[in-house]
Amino acid sequence: MSDYRVGVVVGSLRRDSFNRHLAEAIVKLAPPEFSFRQLQISGLPLYNQDDDATPAEPVRRLKTEIADSDAILFVTPEYNRSMPGVLKNALDHASRPYGQSAWAGKPAGVIGTSPGSIGTAIAQQHLRNSLAYLDMPTLGQPEAFIQATEGLFDGAGNIGNEDSRKFLQNWMDRYVAWVKKHVDKH
Repeated sequence: MSDYRVGVVVGSLRRDSFNRHLAEAIVKLAPPEFSFRQLQISGLPLYNQDDDATPAEPVRRLKTEIADSDAILFVTPEYNRSMPGVLKNALDHASRPYGQSAWAGKPAGVIGTSPGSIGTAIAQQHLRNSLAYLDMPTLGQPEAFIQATEGLFDGAGNIGNEDSRKFLQNWMDRYVAWVKKHVDKH
């Protein structure tokens, strides 16, 4: 059994999403005592406070998966200069009812990729604002705004070029240290 269980939230529903590929590739850079599980956000209904007392099954499942995770890794695209609505919907569902947030206290990492030259910088900043409110200590440095270019991923789903692999290995090493700093395993 792994010492550290990390829930991965990919902010894109697209099957062939750059960010899904990034999530699958970057977890390979973590040490063996870390395990990663992608949390499913695609089946969540739109958040409605009227449903707080009787949440839908996908909402209950998501909150359980978050509770079973020691930390969370967010991998987000950028839609219209912000985080995708499906990601914001997941944040809202798992943080409600007020005072019963599944996210609270979970150390987080934020990363993303986009074909645009600024990567997902603005989406990540909007996400970080929400995570601060949700009481999630979030790794601040290094920031990782990855431009999805030809060769970013190889045919085996790994990071395809050496410079990107080195940069992302450093990012993962810092995230691992961040999680260990915030998760008491004694």
